[in-house]
Amino acid sequence: MISEVSSFATEHGVPDKVLIGLIGADIQRSKSPYLHEQEAAELGFKLHYQLIDLSRIGKGVEALPELLSAAEACGFAGVNITHPCKQAVIPYLDQLSEDARQIGAVNTVVFRDGKRYGHNTDWSGFAEPFRRHFAADDLQRVVLLGGGGAGSAVAHALLVAGTRELVIVDQDAQRAATLAARLHGFFPDRQVTGSSDVSQAMPGASGLVHATPTGMDGHPGLPLPEALLHGDLWVAEVVYFPLETELLQLARQRGCRVLDGGGMAVWQAIGAFQLFTGRQPDTARMERHFRSMISAQA
Repeated sequence: MISEVSSFATEHGVPDKVLIGLIGADIQRSKSPYLHEQEAAELGFKLHYQLIDLSRIGKGVEALPELLSAAEACGFAGVNITHPCKQAVIPYLDQLSEDARQIGAVNTVVFRDGKRYGHNTDWSGFAEPFRRHFAADDLQRVVLLGGGGAGSAVAHALLVAGTRELVIVDQDAQRAATLAARLHGFFPDRQVTGSSDVSQAMPGASGLVHATPTGMDGHPGLPLPEALLHGDLWVAEVVYFPLETELLQLARQRGCRVLDGGGMAVWQAIGAFQLFTGRQPDTARMERHFRSMISAQA
């Protein structure tokens, strides 16, 4: 199920060969292997990034204990975690970073000294490109679509960025309400609410962030009615394959300022790379590699 490739250390104790992976469903088009392996090659060491696709092996989140144990036994430095495992993985970890604890989701697990450490680089991955594109925009009232693992990280990032009122919309009203209550506990001076009705949430919004699978290859469509989009909104996307989702296409047509999901894909990988390898990547180079790869595949 998982290749037995071990990592070993140089005389200075820094790995010169690293094995990492990604656990999730329908992940064959993930760009993470290329991003990590290419940057490691640029820095002069070997890194192998393996996809552990639940859909390919016919497993669900119930396989997480087995998969984590197998990865540790094979010498993985750690694994990235994606849908649908970002919250389900937490009970199988020994320690969470403060960010991961607040968010309630993990996308990076580091194996070290016989323990499993859970981190979240999704929030910082969203925060950096968001800061670059929308730092001066209106954060008075923001609607976030999706209260799952990615949505939890994005919600945290939006509140850190200064959002005054955040409305989390999810088909599961209880999940949205639970996330809103937890985040309000960490940001008591902000208004954070949950909803299952996007039509009620959108009036008065200055910005919209989409963090559900809708729009991904295999999940086409719009995450909200067309009529709710207007030119006074800024719109940020988390989906990055395709990079230009139906939501972003429509938002551009309506005159919205937009942010695609590519920046988050790159910057979450930058954070994970640092955690896995202990080395500082060239962030501009990783961004160039990602954009060139996307352009070549377009």
